[in-house]
Amino acid sequence: MQRRLVGLGWVWLFSLSLFIQDLPGQSKHPSLINQPHIPELIPGVLAGLNLPALPIPAPDTLIIIGTGDIMLGTNYPSCTYLPPDADCSPLLSPVLHELQSGNLLFGNLEGGFCSVGGTPKKCKDTTKCYVFRMPDHFASCLVEAGYDLLSVANNHVNDFGEEGRASTAHILDSLGFAYAGFITHPWTTFEKDGITYGFAAFAPNKGTMDLKNYARAAQITRMLDSIADVVIISFHGGGEGKDHQHVVRGDEEYLGYNRGSVYRFAHDVVDAGADVVFGHGPHVIRAMELYKDRLICYSLGNFATYKRFNLRGPNGIAPIVKVYISKKGEFLSGQVVPVYQPGEGGPRIDPSGRAIAKLIELTEVDFPDQELIIAPDGSLRIAADGSLNKK
Repeated sequence: MQRRLVGLGWVWLFSLSLFIQDLPGQSKHPSLINQPHIPELIPGVLAGLNLPALPIPAPDTLIIIGTGDIMLGTNYPSCTYLPPDADCSPLLSPVLHELQSGNLLFGNLEGGFCSVGGTPKKCKDTTKCYVFRMPDHFASCLVEAGYDLLSVANNHVNDFGEEGRASTAHILDSLGFAYAGFITHPWTTFEKDGITYGFAAFAPNKGTMDLKNYARAAQITRMLDSIADVVIISFHGGGEGKDHQHVVRGDEEYLGYNRGSVYRFAHDVVDAGADVVFGHGPHVIRAMELYKDRLICYSLGNFATYKRFNLRGPNGIAPIVKVYISKKGEFLSGQVVPVYQPGEGGPRIDPSGRAIAKLIELTEVDFPDQELIIAPDGSLRIAADGSLNKK
């Protein structure tokens, strides 16, 4: 308790000196209004995959679940881009049992909630530029799915300008979500089931916390680590599509714009106290890395998207990642649940396990000397001898 009180005083000084602006919403999430998730045993057989049951987690183990991009349909430029009857529930219903099997559920909100209004961004090339505006009531599908934590740091939350961002923040606040990534809402802390969480999100996009300001990202992370039991950091960065599946060590430029170094960012925030790092932005899967006993997922891909997204080939597969950590944030084990999006979109369990195979392939190439094992059944564990992907 003394540690938290001291930390809270530092937070006040930190926020004044760093941002010199009002940070609305930082005290609005002492606890979430969502019903708590009840952890359940991971099944031995997952929709046709012969997955061995993971050991029953110890009582002090936390299960943090991460998913990639979420855009459940847009009413702009027309309502033809919405699911039938403007009902988003069927999109997530096939995977609800997996989403609700942990202590905390994270996703990247790839677009804002703004039923009407706002100023749409101008697109010079509509084959490369998309504008998303989810109806306000679609947020209820995320409540139903059990989401606790959302990143709003990406390019599409700006699609309808300041009004769109304000509408999104209002909806998320009213439903009790924890979220971060806007300049006006850079980080948040909240408590759930007796655990205090700190969360911050970053992207190289207007209106969001700057991924390329590595020093500030590390400073925010250190501040969160001083007051929270578990710190989760999210980033949106890197090139997009099948030609950008690998993690590079330097800056990435895409469509003439520098999107920063996700490798440097992830390492800097772990060095500063992050316990789990969830990446997104490339719309494809990228490798995982175990760094200083903390798991980094460099891209979770397209998770739940409807129309307006390329879902061909690697763009149509993604992982649901279950990260088992101690209450001190140390990585213990994990599980990858492979999903794919058929037709217009919406995740389904993938019996062929393509997301697992892709993660193994990419991780072997990009991080060959680390201690993380990704097994063919999707289980994640630490290799005692430092070798990767041994059965």
